[in-house]
Order: sequence, then C-alpha cells, then structure tokens
Amino acid sequence: MSTEVIDSAPTLKDAMGDYWSRIKAGDIGALPAVLGLVVLCGVFGAMSNVFLTSSNFANLLTQAAAVTVIAMGLVFVLLLGEIDLSAGYASGVCGAVLVILVTNHGWAWYTALPLSILVGAVLGYVIGTLVARLGIPSFVVTLAAFLGFQGLLLLLAGEGGTIRIDNPSILAVENNNLSPMWSWIFYLTVSVLYVLSGLNRINSRRKVGLKAELLKLWILKTVGLLGVTGLAVFALNRERSNNPQLVSLKGIPVVVPVILALLVAGTFVLGRTAFGRHIYAVGGNAEAARRAGINVKNVRIAAFVICSSLAGIAGMLFASRQNSISPQTGGSSTLLYAVGAAVIGGTSLFGGKGKMRDAILGGLVVAVIDNGMGLLGYAAGIKFIVTGVVLLVSAGVDAVSRRGASAN
Repeated sequence: MSTEVIDSAPTLKDAMGDYWSRIKAGDIGALPAVLGLVVLCGVFGAMSNVFLTSSNFANLLTQAAAVTVIAMGLVFVLLLGEIDLSAGYASGVCGAVLVILVTNHGWAWYTALPLSILVGAVLGYVIGTLVARLGIPSFVVTLAAFLGFQGLLLLLAGEGGTIRIDNPSILAVENNNLSPMWSWIFYLTVSVLYVLSGLNRINSRRKVGLKAELLKLWILKTVGLLGVTGLAVFALNRERSNNPQLVSLKGIPVVVPVILALLVAGTFVLGRTAFGRHIYAVGGNAEAARRAGINVKNVRIAAFVICSSLAGIAGMLFASRQNSISPQTGGSSTLLYAVGAAVIGGTSLFGGKGKMRDAILGGLVVAVIDNGMGLLGYAAGIKFIVTGVVLLVSAGVDAVSRRGASAN
C-alpha cells in the first residue's frame, strides 16, 4: 500500500506549480522577508568589508534578540487584528522589576525572572480585559498603557535614572557564548530533532489521509536550511576576538538557544493546540468564531497576556545587553522596530495570517538594516527612513496579497 501512495504522489514540478499558484493567489508567506534578507546581506556585504565577518554576525544576533522577542509576542496580538503599542515599555518595566529584585533586594535570578514575567502577564491581562470586555479599541488602550508604563518605568528607575546589574547569570545571556564543541552539539541535536519532527509530521498526515508536503521538496528545503545554519555555526566558531591571548570569543551566543526555545514553544502553541487554532479563527472572522463556540473574549485576553509576558523576557535581554535598565529601555524606536519585525516577516496587520518564524525573519531584516547602515556611516535619520520604507512596502504587499486572495 505504501508503494501505491508513493507512485501516486505528485512530482516536484507539481509541488512547485502549486506553490506558484498560492503565491499568485496572495499566499506569499515569508517569501518577501527571505528575499529581502538575502538582498540586504548581499548589498551590505559588498559595500562593507566588516558586515560579513563572524564578529559582526554574532553582534547581529545579540542586537536583534530583544526586539525579536517583543515581536514574537506581538504576533499573537496581530493575528487577532489588534495592536499593542505598550509592549516596548512593558519590557522596560519588567526589566526594571527584575533588576531591582536582584540588585537591590538580593533575590536569585531564577526567582526574580519568573516574577518579572508574571508582572508582564498582569499588565497584559489588564490591557486584554479593557479591550475584550469593555470594548475599548486596542489602539487607545495600549496608547494609554504606553504612556502609563513609561511613567511607571521613570518611577522605578528613580532619581538616578539608571539601575545597573552585575549578576553574572543574567549578563551571560547576551554577552557569553557556548563553547565551539557545545555549539556543534547544539546544532546537531536541533538538526536531528527538526528532521525527525518533519518526517513524523509528513507520515502522520499521510496515515490519516490528509495532504502532506512532498517528501522530495521537504528534503530540499531541509538540506538547504541545515546547510545555511551549519555554515552559520562554522562562522560563529571562528575566533572573533582582536586579542585572543587575552580574551577568546568563539561559539554560538547564549541568547540563540533562548530565542530558539521561544520559537519552538510559540510555534507549537499556534500550530498544534486548540488555543492556536482559536487565535487564527478569531483573527480570520471573530463573529464566525463566536458562533462556533469559541470564547472570543478569553482568546483576546490570553493573546495580550502572552504578548506582555514575552515582553518581560525581552526586559531581561535588555538588562543583559545594556548591563542596566534606564527610563529609555523599551522606548524610542523599540516598539516600532518590533511591530516592523513582525509585519516585515509576514504577519498580517489584518489578522488571521502569520507564524512565529515571522518575528525571527523580520527581526533579522530590521537588525541588518540598522547594523549595515551603521557600518556604512549613515545617520540615524536615514536608518529610520529606510526601515519605515521597508515596513510600508511589507504592509503594502500584505494588503495587495490579501486583496488578491479575496478576489480568488
């Protein structure tokens, strides 16, 4: 019987034809972000002899981490067609709570961190309740929260304006690296798990008679992905220090496994749980979801709770990278970059379409623009203009593809 299934399976050409048909129908997914990332890396690599170095690559990963985590939380909210303008300063408030507990009150990081994330969850619950149960537009609620959290962060920071942290465990997240040996072990372990999960997904769908991805196409995509990530690990395992006799810098930054763990957890929630299906259903058509028995209000509240909880983790990353929390943490362009990362990666502003990987791809695009233009000596104003144009183009592509999908 298995032979018959294989013989009747579509060819690679058929699969590529189906993919092209989906693109023409408006289902473009993360394709623009991937192409944009490749083009940007090529352009900056050609214009700067520093951009493609292993040292700058490691800096890109750590630079993008906090904004990417905030963008991951925003994906849940954007999937509902809502917005959270307070996520940036929510990360600053949670980071301040963490640093105060560890530095001023002597708490261990492993007890202070969960509490700071819980603070984020409470903030998200308040926002979600106001949006879902009182019916106040999320734009208004989160704009008010943006101002309120900014004021709260000022109060927490106090007259000094900056709260420093010297806890080695927290600082290690954004400043330390896995050893080269553990970097390869991590890469091989993740690769094996990825391959096994992919094969299991294809076999499971075939067993119950559902359409599964063509095995040949999956193999090509998997080999390409593992090849690119393998080259990345190889580059990161090279010496990056200017003075290796004094300080050696090799290996994957510690923050990478943290981001990957959040990506896997978020992807599982959205793709393999009833709650994830409810998120997409509410984002696609809230009234139809309500009639189908989904508690739309609770789904909305939960999305804001997740968003602010992930902002709490981002607060820890800010504290780790900056060695402190200040009244500016999570402010300035942080929120705009985070929203831009989610949208540039492929998450729709209209709701119902997007994945956790979008935050990763979009976060890298935003970081590449900021990093590459900085290396070329462009002023901050030019960086903002270029990032804004990229965001506008991404939103335009989303609107056009959505209109094309509706027409079909």
